[in-house]
Amino acid sequence: MRFGQQLRSSLIKDWYYYYISYDELKKSLRTDFEHTPTIHQGQAANTPWSEEDEQRFVNRLEEELDKVFTFQKVKSQETIRRINASEKEVGDVIARAQAAEQDERAKANAPSEEEFMLLEEDLSDIIADVHDLAKFTQLNYSGFQKIIKKHDKATHWHLRPVFAARLNARPFFKDDYDGTVVDLSKLYDQVRTRGHPVKGDSSAGGKQQNFVRQTTKYWVHPDNITELKLIILKHLPVLVFNPSKEFERKDSAISSIYYDNTDTWELYQGRLKKTEGAEAIRLRWYGGMEVDTIFFERKTHREDWTGEKSVKARFSLKEKHVNAFLRGDMTTEQVFEKARREGKKSEAEINELEQLAKEIQFRVIDRKLVPATRSFYNRTAFQLPGDARVRVSLDTELTMTREDNLDGQQRAGKNWRRMDIGIDWPFNQLPAEDAERFPYGVLEVKLQTAAGQQPPEWIRELTASHLVEAVPKFSKFIHGTASLFPTRINLLPYWFPQMDVDIRKAATRNFGLHRPGQSTDTSISAALDDDSEDEMEGDEDDDRTLADGNGTDDNIQRLRAARDALEQHEEERRMEDANGDTNVLDEEERMAHKPLAHPDDDYPLYDSDDDEEDLEAAKRVGGWTYRWKLVKRQTQLAADKLLDVLKQASPVPRPTAIPAREGGMGVPAADKVSEKRFKAPKGKKIHVPVRVEPKVSFAAERTFLSWLEFSIILGSIAATLLNFGDDVSLASAWAFTIVALIALFYSLGLYLWRVNAIKQRKAVNYHDKWGPSVLCLGLFVAVGISFGFRLSKRGEGGLRG
Repeated sequence: MRFGQQLRSSLIKDWYYYYISYDELKKSLRTDFEHTPTIHQGQAANTPWSEEDEQRFVNRLEEELDKVFTFQKVKSQETIRRINASEKEVGDVIARAQAAEQDERAKANAPSEEEFMLLEEDLSDIIADVHDLAKFTQLNYSGFQKIIKKHDKATHWHLRPVFAARLNARPFFKDDYDGTVVDLSKLYDQVRTRGHPVKGDSSAGGKQQNFVRQTTKYWVHPDNITELKLIILKHLPVLVFNPSKEFERKDSAISSIYYDNTDTWELYQGRLKKTEGAEAIRLRWYGGMEVDTIFFERKTHREDWTGEKSVKARFSLKEKHVNAFLRGDMTTEQVFEKARREGKKSEAEINELEQLAKEIQFRVIDRKLVPATRSFYNRTAFQLPGDARVRVSLDTELTMTREDNLDGQQRAGKNWRRMDIGIDWPFNQLPAEDAERFPYGVLEVKLQTAAGQQPPEWIRELTASHLVEAVPKFSKFIHGTASLFPTRINLLPYWFPQMDVDIRKAATRNFGLHRPGQSTDTSISAALDDDSEDEMEGDEDDDRTLADGNGTDDNIQRLRAARDALEQHEEERRMEDANGDTNVLDEEERMAHKPLAHPDDDYPLYDSDDDEEDLEAAKRVGGWTYRWKLVKRQTQLAADKLLDVLKQASPVPRPTAIPAREGGMGVPAADKVSEKRFKAPKGKKIHVPVRVEPKVSFAAERTFLSWLEFSIILGSIAATLLNFGDDVSLASAWAFTIVALIALFYSLGLYLWRVNAIKQRKAVNYHDKWGPSVLCLGLFVAVGISFGFRLSKRGEGGLRG
């Protein structure tokens, strides 16, 4: 959709005259409308852009900026005043309710249910105002950016650098709504619970055993972040760890430094491949660089077949002791000496933490782990205190930075972290190669539900909406390491080729924030912004964009296919849990049990298309090199097509189509899911982790032992035949011996191949289609030889007689 059309369809009618006059500004860039009478405008040719035209355009742009900035400032202050007034009203009503509960005489003054309903409607109206203001800000900021881009392209006068300073002087787009979300969440929770908000430890419930834990991650486009927060706070309050302290921006900041061996990248490889026991070791702190408490964390991945759960364990240490601890100069006994003296924790708990500290210290020193990647983000968590059944967290401003000392640059030096950056996002002081600014927010939904129980309805609606894009098992550590070390990391996560795909989707149903009494969709992401305008003469790029518009949707659907395939089994997994089936798959392992297009495909590793690259390189060289490559390529394609035709013509059973099932938790219906094999960048591979259970290895071993047993039986038959001593027995013994040896060596080779494939976690075709048939044929030939020689001997005996 063109931006001008999107602006007209998305603006709020009551605020119509305060939006940027985008169409008028765009029209003023055409000099034929400025210098000719109206009656001749259609026939006049564009005149060169002059200094007078530039000044006129800049003045008009300044007027529009002043208009938008003033209105946004007024509405923002009005919203703050409404929140303060609502806070007083809510406090008064709740005070009356609490007084009525404590004193019988105050019951006459107790608030009615209608008062609470009115307060809830008023707060819902304020929430809608905040949403509308955020939408107003986003649309106008996009409008200014696009009109400046159009101006520079059409006039060849570079206004962008100058106007950027003017935008910063009127920063209507820099308003932070996090504090507003926290205030509204507190008020709405008090009204929703009628003055009895849930209280308790936010970590409570984490050690329950009779639940199924389900964690799914989603990407959120920046246009949808504020709306998403406002929707969630109407169901869950913002989790504030220190309610007595006024909210500050740095309270939501979280920084983590991931350690790894920069020669082997063993921790990255383990977490990416999801091998049993794979670890991630990180140092984390909350807030700014002045924070003194550092948490050492170790995340350990456990396969489901082990019967254990993946574990995250941590202990805290003062910042001044971190370097000494990592070098081994400070012992774990010294770390917990103060804790033992104070006696605030039990001896068993301290011993457990001390064992963890010893293991982390040993791994860092033994494996030569050094700081590699830092992740920074601001987190907004939604959860009922003391109830961890539903926890939703949204991480924004996610940025990964390098912490290593490779390439001759001393970033962290001998310190455990670099000190030239803190929480000053977006870290403009860093060079481009040192920072990876993630373009989306990351939403994480954690559910703890009883077996067979469905997630809350609002969670299912949210995760199936256009506001989020499911990306199972997304990892900040994996993404940051793969992005920041392109020359050292060759194995990439499955979502890597999809980073350039716009994840915004058109609203397919009535979902979003509504004012009380309204049912219209107010989502700001209902229309995609491709800015494919072809209204300006000579704007060839816009014409191409418009011409390619039909292919854009196909491209988005095509590149989204792999994510959909990984998500598809989520509903199936919950159904299996409800039926007591313990052999369930993780999200990113869904592809492992799918039939392969070719038996030799190494499905979880998407290789780069080196054949095409080689062909292009040979084409540039020319001569016989190119002709030979071309003939080889065409022959391979013809052979593949012939093989496909033979497979289709062969009279083999066809699989029965499985009925389509409904989607859920952001997972599309089965009949809407397709699969796509991605082409990795040259020299790289895309990895999708594959589940390997012990029963796979046991099955391969049992199969080999069965073949071995059969070979021994055939060998015993051959040895028995030798005892008869005649020529017929000798020929039969040779035939059975040859079959036994062939079966023995074939089964040994097949077993070694299977073990190697399992060890490398390859999702190849382990089924042996031809071996048993060939074995039966060989056994039939051996028996036929025995009968043939015996019959021929009898014939000769009859002739002699």
